[in-house]
Amino acid sequence: MRTIAPMNLPDDVPASLSARPLFEPIAPWLARFATPGVPSPSELGALLADVAPDTRSGGGAPIRFAPPSGETDGYEAHIFATGEVPTRPGDWHDFFNALAWCAWPRSKARCNRLHLAEIETRLEASLPGRGPVRDALTQFDECGIVVVSSDPKIPALLAAHEWEEAFWRRRQTLSGSTRFLVFGHGTWDQLRAPFLGLCAKALYRAVAPDWHNLDAATRLADTDAWLERHLTEPPHRISPRAFSPLPLLGIPGVTPDSESPGYYRDTRQFRPLRRS
Repeated sequence: MRTIAPMNLPDDVPASLSARPLFEPIAPWLARFATPGVPSPSELGALLADVAPDTRSGGGAPIRFAPPSGETDGYEAHIFATGEVPTRPGDWHDFFNALAWCAWPRSKARCNRLHLAEIETRLEASLPGRGPVRDALTQFDECGIVVVSSDPKIPALLAAHEWEEAFWRRRQTLSGSTRFLVFGHGTWDQLRAPFLGLCAKALYRAVAPDWHNLDAATRLADTDAWLERHLTEPPHRISPRAFSPLPLLGIPGVTPDSESPGYYRDTRQFRPLRRS
């Protein structure tokens, strides 16, 4: 699968990703790191202090990044209580997780809080395992995307798996009306080397046309506030069914392969909606 490489930098340099499609929420911070390898946890902490200094865990503890310490109280519980996000040095996946805290501080804190609430609920009910709510939260944390559109037809077509109609026939309309804002840090890690069938879990947000006149940082902060509310307000019950699959390599600009209508007829990626 061919991908667009807009910067003349090695692939192991974070800044090489900053102009690629779908890295928009974290692009300004990727551009800061122009040497090979990922920044250390302390460098990521300095970045967070610069761009989102008030970031807190779901329990209200200031977020900081540190190498894993062998915590025994569970990943989410540890973050909730201490604010310490385990961050393996040199690990791209954890690097993108740290940038997700920079980009989506309110929503990341909300997810952390919801994890702990669900843990307590299941303990009180003597229910075993993680349960569907936590599975859904983890799924969205890894591969979530918020599709923000001022044209209601675009989200409807995408949710209905009308891929060729949305991505090809309405390509010009989609370009002017819709933003694809990645939330999942696992998705950013996978987008370093996209593969056939790469898919995200989407939530759809409707906005007025003038929303697109906002600068990128304001659009992101506004969507972070929306997502924080959306994750907890009824009637939105969190479950794996709450998210729609979205084939990322169908989004115009992500791969040159998408520059023909026949591309969207490959059902290995662009599967029709399963009818019950």
